[in-house]
Amino acid sequence: MAAIRSKGTYLHAQYRRIKPRRGHARAIKAVEHSIVVAIYHMLDRGQPYHDLGADYFTHRDSPDRQAAHHLAKLRELGYQITAEPPAA
Repeated sequence: MAAIRSKGTYLHAQYRRIKPRRGHARAIKAVEHSIVVAIYHMLDRGQPYHDLGADYFTHRDSPDRQAAHHLAKLRELGYQITAEPPAA
């Protein structure tokens, strides 16, 4: 519970991302699993814990990949899309 209450961490962001879809109990289980996996890797490799940060889930995919995903979803809904990249 302390892991999901600490703001600005990967585990808090993971809980906030999963909770609306799966509910509180399953989100807690997912965070517990992440902690166990992190502990295993820390012991196996002898390295300290490295938090990925609260913005990990928003920045893990490149903007080009996100744009392609959303354009494909709109095309599936029947929209005709013409997209241009933003001016530099």
